[in-house]
Amino acid sequence: MGHLFITTALLSVLVATAWSAITFNLKEVHTQEQLVGQSRPLPAARGGNIMDPNALAKNKYTPPEEKDAQFWYDIANEEIAKRLALPQADKRKAKNLIMFLGDGMSLTTIAAARILKGQLKGNTGEEDALSFEKFPYTGLSRTYCSNAQVPDSACTATAYLCGVKTNIVALGITANVNFNNCSGSEDPANQVSSIAAWAQAAGKGSGIVTTTTLTHASPSGAYAHSTNRFFESDTDIVAYGEDQNFPESCTDIAQQLITKEPGKNFDVMLGGGMGKFLPKSITDKFGNQGERSDGVNLLSRWQSLHPDGALAYNRKQLLSVNPKNTPRLIGLFNSGVMDFHKLADPEKQPTLEEMTKKAIEVVSQNPNGYFLFIEGGLIDYGNHFNVPQMGLDEVHELSKAVETALGMTNPNETLIVVTSDHAHPLSISGYPGRGTNILGLNQHDTDVNGVRYATLNYAVGTNPYLDENGKRVPLEDKIDDPSFVFPSYITGNIGVHSGDDVGVFATGPQSHLFSGVMQQHTIPHLMAYAGCIGNGPTVCDN
Repeated sequence: MGHLFITTALLSVLVATAWSAITFNLKEVHTQEQLVGQSRPLPAARGGNIMDPNALAKNKYTPPEEKDAQFWYDIANEEIAKRLALPQADKRKAKNLIMFLGDGMSLTTIAAARILKGQLKGNTGEEDALSFEKFPYTGLSRTYCSNAQVPDSACTATAYLCGVKTNIVALGITANVNFNNCSGSEDPANQVSSIAAWAQAAGKGSGIVTTTTLTHASPSGAYAHSTNRFFESDTDIVAYGEDQNFPESCTDIAQQLITKEPGKNFDVMLGGGMGKFLPKSITDKFGNQGERSDGVNLLSRWQSLHPDGALAYNRKQLLSVNPKNTPRLIGLFNSGVMDFHKLADPEKQPTLEEMTKKAIEVVSQNPNGYFLFIEGGLIDYGNHFNVPQMGLDEVHELSKAVETALGMTNPNETLIVVTSDHAHPLSISGYPGRGTNILGLNQHDTDVNGVRYATLNYAVGTNPYLDENGKRVPLEDKIDDPSFVFPSYITGNIGVHSGDDVGVFATGPQSHLFSGVMQQHTIPHLMAYAGCIGNGPTVCDN
C-alpha cells in the first residue's frame, strides 16, 4: 500500500506540474458530416471542425409512427404506469427538481473515474465511489433516437428534457421535421415543450448550467426548437444550412434563448459561449471577435429585458453575486466552451461546483421551487479526444457539484437525478490486478507479441500505436505523458459515441421510480410526476 501511495502521489505531482503545457482545441468535436451522412465539400466556415456535422442526419431511416410526439408520450405513460403498479411507499412531492447530466458519461467512464478517485487518495481505487453512486435508486436509460442507433447530444437532449425522441441533430422538435428544414422546425405543430417550460408554467424558478456553451446541444434541449443543433448563431445557419435556409427564415439558438420562451424566462444561465451572443463588430471579454452577422448584441437585449439582472464574466464576479439582490443572472466564462478543469485558469473560470452553488442560491429565492439543468459537458470532450485523464477529472468535478447540491437542498423536497446522454466506446481491458494504475499500462497482460497494453482503450480514435508492420508498439515511454492520447482499435479523425445504455441515479421524492430499464425520454415525465408539473400523470393526482 505504501508503494501505491508513493506512486499515485508522484503521479499527481507530475500531472499537476505538466497541465500548463497541454493545449486542446475545444471547438465543436461533432460535425454534421459525421452525424447526418455524407455531404458536399465543407464551406470555409465549417472547415475548422474536426468532422463535418451535416453528415450525421442524412440517409437515416425514421419509423413513421415515431414522428408523432404522442407515440413517445404513450410509451412514457406506460412506463410510469408499470412503476406505479408496484407498492408505493413514497408519497412525497418534489418541490425542487435538479437534473445533472454527464455528457458522454458511459458506465465504463464512471467506473474508471471511481477507480481514479480512490487511487489519487493513495488507495487501490476500485473500492471508492462517486457521490451519485451512493444514491438509493439506480436505473438504465436506453439512448437510441428516432433515426439513430447511436445518438448525438441533441436528439438525446430532446428525449431527457422534452420527453420525446427525435431525429439525430434535432432539438425540441418531433421526428416529423426533415433535416435542415427551417419551416418545419418553426411550425408550432412540430415543436415539443421541455420540463423547464413545464416548471415555469407551474410558477417555479428555472435555469441551465454547463461547462460547454449555453447554446450547446445539451442545454439547448431545455429551450430551443431547431432542425439543426449547429444553428447556434445566425452566422452558423449560413455555414451549416447548405443554402437551404437563411437566418431570416430560421431562428438561431442564441436568439431563442434570449428572446423566446422558455429561455428568456430563465433565472440563471451559466456556462461558456459568449461569441454566439455578440456581433462581429464587438470584441468579447476574452479578446475574441463576436460571431453574429446580424449586428445584434443579444446580451444588451437581455439586459434591456431584465434591468434587474446581472452579468458575470469571471469567477470573482460570479462568486460576488448576492442572490437575494439578483433575480436574474447570466454568467459567460469563455468565448466558446469552457476549458477542461485541469487546464482552466482558476482566476477566470469558476468550477462546475461553484456554478452549481450559485445557481441553486439564485433559483432558491422562488418560494414555489425550481428546475435546474446542470451539465458536466467536457466529459464528452475528454472521451472524444481519447484523453481519459481529462474526461475522468471532469467526472470528479460533476461528482463534487452533485455533493454540493445534496448539501444545499432538503432531501424531502428535492429530487436529484444524475444521468448521461450517451456512452463512449471506452473499455477497461484485460485482467489487471487490484490497484493497477487506471491511467497506465496493464502490468498483468500482454498481446500475442508480448507487448503490454493500456488498461483503458477506445474502439475508435486517432492512434492505434502500430509500427510499419501493423504490430502494436510498446507504450512504456509514452503513457505517463499527461497529454498522452490513449490507444484505439479503429483509426478515425476523433473518438465517437457508442450505443450503450447509460446510468440513471436518483434520490429524493419519488426517486424509487427511476429503477429498472427505461426509455430515455421517460426521464422528464418521471421528474414531472414527482414535481406535479406538466400535462401528464403526477403524484398530486392521488
